[in-house]
Amino acid sequence: MNEQFSIEGKVAVITGAGGVLGGSIAKSFIQQGAKVAILDIRPEQLNARVEELRAMGGEAMGFVANVLDVEGLKKIADEIVEKMGTVDILINVAGGNMPGASIADDSSIFEMSIPDYEKVCALNLNGSVYPSLTIGKIMAEKGKGAIVNIASMASYQAITRQFGYSVAKTGIVCFTQWMAMEMAMKFGDGVRVNAIAPGFFIGDQNRALLINPDGSLTERSKKVLAKTPMNRFGDINELNGAVQFLCSDAASFITGTVLPIDGGFNCFSGV
Repeated sequence: MNEQFSIEGKVAVITGAGGVLGGSIAKSFIQQGAKVAILDIRPEQLNARVEELRAMGGEAMGFVANVLDVEGLKKIADEIVEKMGTVDILINVAGGNMPGASIADDSSIFEMSIPDYEKVCALNLNGSVYPSLTIGKIMAEKGKGAIVNIASMASYQAITRQFGYSVAKTGIVCFTQWMAMEMAMKFGDGVRVNAIAPGFFIGDQNRALLINPDGSLTERSKKVLAKTPMNRFGDINELNGAVQFLCSDAASFITGTVLPIDGGFNCFSGV
């Protein structure tokens, strides 16, 4: 084993781990020997994930958490330190979208639901900022650790329909760069903040947009694949290695970076 890439024995906090992406990363980290504290606002999904992780033979704890509740996050951070000793890694996965914050083909931005837009921006941006300010403080105080945020292809270019989500994920890029600068300049070079920018993966939230009821590709899917040189959607597990790399000593001189994992979508002009 190349120890440079190891996260064995590290304590990783993963928000939104009751979902597909957070769950995939949590399972991968358990397989790599990390200790995992998972946060999710949904008790049933959280408990099921903890049982799954423990069945794999790993050390896992679950905390029902609202990533927009700063005081609640402070209490959870203290409890994690009390029960697991420290925090070495924070992965901010919690997020999501709402139909009202998206722009349908037969409507315009002026018909968007303002309350839904505000909720989507809060969850997808502040839902990463607040855990970084509370749980991330543990790493700042000891001068070592890694934070990984989840950006998007929508951070780089205007993706039709997904307005609220795009605004929030663009903010994630700015926050990642800003927090990386703040940590390095004030808490030392051992605290790093990076992000990944997933391309197009088929999940529960976007399945109806990409796959027709009969299993065929929608017109939106065809447009996505036409701009993806690899000509396929990603598999959710293909994100895990990049996240582990950014959390390992192999990335010790990498901070403020947003790493696309997109099959070439972002680099392809289409001409």
